[in-house]
Amino acid sequence: MELFLRATAILDWDHPQVLTLARQLSNGRSQQESIQRCFEWVRDEIRHSSDYKLNPVTCTASKVLAARTGFCYAKSHLLAALLRANGIPAGLCYQRLSIDGESAPFCLHGLNAVFLPEFGWYRIDPRGNKSGVNAQFTPPIEQLAFPIQIAGEADLPEIWPDPLPIVVEALQAHQTYDALLCALPDVPLIFRP
Repeated sequence: MELFLRATAILDWDHPQVLTLARQLSNGRSQQESIQRCFEWVRDEIRHSSDYKLNPVTCTASKVLAARTGFCYAKSHLLAALLRANGIPAGLCYQRLSIDGESAPFCLHGLNAVFLPEFGWYRIDPRGNKSGVNAQFTPPIEQLAFPIQIAGEADLPEIWPDPLPIVVEALQAHQTYDALLCALPDVPLIFRP
């Protein structure tokens, strides 16, 4: 579990502003209440860059917090950092989704997993709600932003302690939300017999 608690260059929970917010959100609350407050804060207070057409493209937890905007990947970085700052194991997960919701091309969608002692790993999606998107914290039932609906989409099963390099590279290579929208990261699905 140590890997899912540590601060990193991207999940920089040791940054003073991230640490301060984490403490404020958890102040005197149970672990489950702290998780829910951190999740809802990131989901509701950090604007999704594409939904709101906001720049800059952010990557590190501290930059997401400072800019108050981020793509799903960046929002998941901030949520993982806030949870880890409170001693709660948190990882990163991905879905592969159709960009238009109907067919190829596909892209990765970033979300989180948090370790709940009574249930094990539980996925939460701080992407940000809007019409047709209603992610909630309702353990043990997952209520993610996007269901898998068509061939080529998938819930990737891994829980990563660090963001995928392809995600970090995409976030760091683009300065504007519209540039990143034209170059969203994707991975091929590997089917095992």
